Amino acid sequence: MTGWIDRWVDEHARELSGWRRHIHAHPELARQEFATTAFVADTLTAAGLTPRILPGGTGLVCDIGPDGPRVALRADMDALPLQEDTGAPYASTVPGVSHACGHDAHTTILLGAGLALAQSPDPLPNGVRLVFQPAEEVMPGGALDVVATGAMEGVSRIFALHCDPRLAAGRVGVRLGAITSAADTVELLLDSPGGHTSRPHLTTDLVYALGTVITGLPGMLSRRIDPRTSTVMVWGAVSAGQAPNAIPQTGRLIGTVRTGDHDTWALLEPLVREIVHGLLAPTGVRYELNYRRGVPPVVNDEVSTRMFEHAISQLGPDALSDTPQSGGGEDFSWYLEEVPGAMARLGVWSGVGEQLDIHQPTFDLDERALGVGVRVLANLAIGGEPTVP
Repeated sequence: MTGWIDRWVDEHARELSGWRRHIHAHPELARQEFATTAFVADTLTAAGLTPRILPGGTGLVCDIGPDGPRVALRADMDALPLQEDTGAPYASTVPGVSHACGHDAHTTILLGAGLALAQSPDPLPNGVRLVFQPAEEVMPGGALDVVATGAMEGVSRIFALHCDPRLAAGRVGVRLGAITSAADTVELLLDSPGGHTSRPHLTTDLVYALGTVITGLPGMLSRRIDPRTSTVMVWGAVSAGQAPNAIPQTGRLIGTVRTGDHDTWALLEPLVREIVHGLLAPTGVRYELNYRRGVPPVVNDEVSTRMFEHAISQLGPDALSDTPQSGGGEDFSWYLEEVPGAMARLGVWSGVGEQLDIHQPTFDLDERALGVGVRVLANLAIGGEPTVP
């Protein structure tokens, strides 16, 4: 049934590599993906399709197949503010900017899947919407911008792949339920009259207050929240004072709080505020708490997960893999607030040498994964919905 997809991938493997290397060499940061958007739009248009660039000028959607409920396939397009250090002949030509998260591959795979589906020898069983999204790397994410344009209207389900260097090329990992975590930012600004360290009783000891929150907030969260939700609070930066004999007047703490449970995510902000107030009230230190919600967890529903499993299994008996839940955040979750769907992890490790992580300056991928991704997304688009026992 899907032999034509395999043939299309085999016949266009050089093009897939060329597209990916072009995008890789010309990375663009969030909401600046104008050239990438134009490249994708021009390629789709040349194939006889009618892409629609989003109002901000970055990102686009393109419908393929019959009218009616559509399956949406999504790829993110933006790069990271990170200097590349791969030494590859197609390395980034933009100083301080690189595709160290694989979004060049995501865009290429969706572009390939779209062109393959447009050239299907048989009519597609349902409509497909390609969603090329800007600004995944900034919170709360460009997915909200896409949803605001009405791109989810008429969509029944949505799917996405994300590069995973822990899996070998040729394998794709999927799991039922949460596959990523919610990720919020907590910033605490403290204020005190300051004073001499020999007389802490005559002022409010800001450093002591900082220490109380540094240990107290993560500890109390671990006692107030079910540990099965995989909720964790970690501080990333702390600053206060300079002199050893002076109690400082200002201090700052900033960190992240993450959870794999959607219901817990909704409770985190008021709970953090309650705990911080309880910890700091006895110290007398004034404070300002800035709690910035990030993204919800990506939670794969059962039907969409089974569809992914079926699409992956068609690649061969060893293609389907389990995958653990990640503590990272992904704004694909915003689409799942609108329609059901699922995300899977695409293996991009060559199988030889070190498994370099994403968001590292030396990250690169095995381009055999491009054809794998195209096959999976195309299989999803034409596979229909399975019967779930």
